[in-house]
Amino acid sequence: MYRKQASLIILYILLPFLALAQSKNSNAFRLVPLGVLGGIDESNLSAYMLAAAGSDKYICLDAGTLHYGIQKAVANKVFSIPGDKILKQYIKGYFISHAHLDHIAGLIINSPEDSTKNIFGLQGTIETIKTHYFTWESWANFTDQGEAPALKKYHYQILAPGTETAIENTDFKVQAFSLSHSNLTSTAFLVQSNDAYILYLGDTGPDAIEKSNNLQNLWQAIAPLIKSKKLKAILIEVSFPNEQPDKTLFGHLTPHWLMAEMDKLATLTGADELKGLNVVVTHLKPPVNSIIKIKTQLKTANKLQLNLLYPEQGKALNF
Repeated sequence: MYRKQASLIILYILLPFLALAQSKNSNAFRLVPLGVLGGIDESNLSAYMLAAAGSDKYICLDAGTLHYGIQKAVANKVFSIPGDKILKQYIKGYFISHAHLDHIAGLIINSPEDSTKNIFGLQGTIETIKTHYFTWESWANFTDQGEAPALKKYHYQILAPGTETAIENTDFKVQAFSLSHSNLTSTAFLVQSNDAYILYLGDTGPDAIEKSNNLQNLWQAIAPLIKSKKLKAILIEVSFPNEQPDKTLFGHLTPHWLMAEMDKLATLTGADELKGLNVVVTHLKPPVNSIIKIKTQLKTANKLQLNLLYPEQGKALNF
């Protein structure tokens, strides 16, 4: 009897610590890739639904492919409701890194069937969408600005670099950072849910080729989050294998250049802090042989022991 009472007392003492350990190890985010590739496959282009764990309030990071990716997710039982309801009810807003078609075509094409929501982006990205896509010559103006008549389904919300913005109808705050994508400004989105973060980068070239400090500035911003174990994952592109000449990267990364940037990040955090960090490799460009090369080269070059992940269309990841 005394032994049983002692065991119960120990259990009660340990319960708060067990709960704390469980909360630290629990997932903070659910990521549903709707499109994961760069290049010519219009059915599988950059788009990632992101929600806080246990929530159905998603944002969409880029929107190259929507409809087909949602259907794939439904087929994989990631969602238990029809695809049209996911589009209309689950996606609360779009965060567009830049206005190249492989990052926005799904948003444009699906706009007639969508519900009212916001489109977020840097000033230049929003201006391109407003003047080149949601116009009556290109498509139809489903927004509340620009060419008349404005159908007022979408509202543009301009993000200021470095400023944290609370996202209505979600559990998120988002901070935008400028990236250099050849002659275009792209965007990284740092998403916060409670005390956890996830970082999504649109297309970007390495600082050394782009003659830029944008990635260095981003690494400085997230280094404290890595050291405090608050950053759950980085989504970053690798478009070409190492055989691609630097002069024809056009604002993209290779395995060599990704690892060079990770080495820069390691100088800010310490190499040990990057061991096991989730790095989701996005925007791999076909053909298949190139994708195989990219994965092989990344594995060989992964001296920092990053946890390299390759997202699959319609299959959820938890962080």
